Amino acid sequence: MSFKRYAVYYTPPCGALADFGAKWLGWDIWAGRAVPHPTVAGLPKPAASITARPRRYGFHATLKPPFRLAAGFTEACLQDAMHTMCAKIAPVAIQAMELRQIGSFLALTPVGDTGPVDQLAAAMVRGLDRFRARPDEAELEQRRRAGLDPQQEALLQQWGYPYVLDAFRFHMTLSGPMGRTELAALRPALAPILLRLLPGSLRISDVTLVGEDPSGRFHGLHRYALSGKASPCPNAAKPPPTASR
Repeated sequence: MSFKRYAVYYTPPCGALADFGAKWLGWDIWAGRAVPHPTVAGLPKPAASITARPRRYGFHATLKPPFRLAAGFTEACLQDAMHTMCAKIAPVAIQAMELRQIGSFLALTPVGDTGPVDQLAAAMVRGLDRFRARPDEAELEQRRRAGLDPQQEALLQQWGYPYVLDAFRFHMTLSGPMGRTELAALRPALAPILLRLLPGSLRISDVTLVGEDPSGRFHGLHRYALSGKASPCPNAAKPPPTASR
C-alpha cells in the first residue's frame, strides 16, 4: 500500500488499553480495519458520532505530526532514519495518565512532569524534519483557521505544524469537538472504564511510524524500540542539517 503522509505516534502496547482504544474509536491501526464500538452506558450520543473526527488517526498520542515526504526521500529512507535515531534515545516515563477536557474534546493527558516526553517529541520533530515536504499555502491556511497566536504561527512556518516544541501537549484523543453538556456526560461514562485499564505509570519504550492511506486512514507500519542511553534530545536548541529539496 502507498501512503500519502507519515507521522510518528506513541501507541500503547498490545493489551487491554490498546484494545479498548481501537474499539472505542472504531479503527484498529495495526489490523488496518474498522472494528465495532464497545457498549458504554451513559453516553450522551452514539460512540460512532462522538469519535467520528479522531477515528481515522487511531488510538495514539502524536509525537511528530503528519507530513508528506520531501522530494528525493522514500519510505525506506525514513524507516532507516527512525531505526538509527531511536537506537540513541532512552525510554521515557510518565507518572500517570488522567482523563481531561482539552478545549472542546476529551483526551487522556499526563500527570506530573512532562519534560521527558516533551523532549522525546522534540527529538522526533527536529530529527526527522529533513524528510518533511514544506506545506503549500492551502495547507498553511487550513491550519490558520484554528486561530493561531504569534508563537503558533512561527512554529507553523518553521516546522509545518503549530502545536510542536513549546506548544506541544502530549495527549491521546478520545472524542471530537463536543458541547459542554455532552462532555460533562461523556467524562463520567468513560472514566470508570479507563481507570481499570490505565497503568499506574506509563513507560514509553518504543515509538510507532504510521502512514496515511489514500482514504485518510492511518496504519501502524513499525514499532521502533527506544534503546539508547543518551538524552532524548541532546541538541534541542539546534535543528539538524536539512536535506536539499
